[in-house]
Amino acid sequence: MASFPGPHSQSEQVGRLIIAAALVLFLPQLPLGNYLLYPFAILTTWFHEMGHGLTALLLGWQFDRLILFPDGSGVAESYTLGEPGRLSQALVSAGGPLGPVVVGALLILASARHTLWRPALYTLAAAIALSVVIWVRSATGLIVLPLVAALIALIAWRASDGPARFALQFLGVLAGFSMFRDWHYLFTESAVIAGRPILSDTGVIEQALFLPHWVWAILLTGLSGLILGASLKYALREDGSQNMRSTSREKVKS
Repeated sequence: MASFPGPHSQSEQVGRLIIAAALVLFLPQLPLGNYLLYPFAILTTWFHEMGHGLTALLLGWQFDRLILFPDGSGVAESYTLGEPGRLSQALVSAGGPLGPVVVGALLILASARHTLWRPALYTLAAAIALSVVIWVRSATGLIVLPLVAALIALIAWRASDGPARFALQFLGVLAGFSMFRDWHYLFTESAVIAGRPILSDTGVIEQALFLPHWVWAILLTGLSGLILGASLKYALREDGSQNMRSTSREKVKS
């Protein structure tokens, strides 16, 4: 007699995503939680700074180097040979907050298709490793990021389907929700990085495009919410559709 997937399959997908979000949001509040999440805190900074750097590359700038500091902050240094336009400056600054959201949404979408679980993990591990070779120029990044990349690749290679899928979901939620975890930074006009006061991302956008920084913070937060919401909705719908197709095939076989 054939066994059919239960109707709770989609609810399990929701449950796993909720667990992943809870780990990202609440683990730092627990004793030793910050130490457990430290490599992933560095990873979220990597997502953010790579968002700046890759946006700069897309606009024709030079992405010079990426520096990650032990406290979890970081800087992506990029430049252009000519006079940078106001819109270009604003877009490079917006690339930092939006970069992790886009990557997180893509990972969440990949978690809905079994054939994409391991390729997505391998791709992320390779991207981290490649960035270390090309752009990362700080001891923290050179130590932590290769270990994170190796761990992700090991999960993709050796883990069973359940842990591999959860790892993908955890990383997607980690990237996507990192901006909301650091929401106060968006609503700040300036910040202190490595002991040096600098304009925040929204502060740079304000300087380039004139509207107050808090307006840009609201717009970026709203856009991020739409991107993540759409990816979660699609992933859950696709997961439910695959379960229904699997059930139909099993019924035909029986």
